[in-house]
Amino acid sequence: MISIDINSDVGEGIGNEALLMPLISSCNIACGGHAGDEKTMREVLAFAKAYNVKIGAHPSYPDKENFGRSPMDISKKTLKESLRNQITILKNLAEESGLPLHHIKPHGALYNKAATDEETAMIVIETVHSIDENLALYVPYGSLIARLARPRLKTIVEGFADRAYNSDYSLVSRSEYGSVLHDTKQVLAHVLSMVKDEILTTRDGKNLSFKIDTICVHGDTENALKILRNLHTELTKQGIQII
Repeated sequence: MISIDINSDVGEGIGNEALLMPLISSCNIACGGHAGDEKTMREVLAFAKAYNVKIGAHPSYPDKENFGRSPMDISKKTLKESLRNQITILKNLAEESGLPLHHIKPHGALYNKAATDEETAMIVIETVHSIDENLALYVPYGSLIARLARPRLKTIVEGFADRAYNSDYSLVSRSEYGSVLHDTKQVLAHVLSMVKDEILTTRDGKNLSFKIDTICVHGDTENALKILRNLHTELTKQGIQII
């Protein structure tokens, strides 16, 4: 049987977590860098616990003004300290609730920069490893951070259900038309190709090899709930287990 994890970025101020949690198997909780505070973290942790959803930290550049979607020119030390603080606060809150922290998924510009920049990738890897070497790290397919992390951490390779891709495996910039996928049929076809056929079809029509462990539907995508409900129904029909 084919199986796939479905994850979503949560705690970002949308307020739809109670509806999202029954439809996902892991979540990435904003922990103060681009969004979130102790109150929102506790609220989301409670929903995750109720629906037995795996807990992940979603650290970012410390940049709420730009929602973590712009690269920051900050020192290695400052970035490390920020990431450590973000992850640690969520880890402690999760453990207070009787929940283990399962994984780390960098957010936005940090995620994209770490995919191609060795210094940024190693900052993320070293910080996660220093907190808990048993934590998993969500990484993009074929990325530099995926290769560098594998000797030190468990890696979980991620694809995006609601985003278009370039032919170099990078995500199409959100500033470009068509970068975010909203049509449920288009998203389903995108996901089935990735999960069943291990093929990624890029925006310019190329078919690339693509083997992933988890699929992300962003919690702030306009019709995220509709997308997730359709995926649940149709993946089940296809004999694909959501784990």
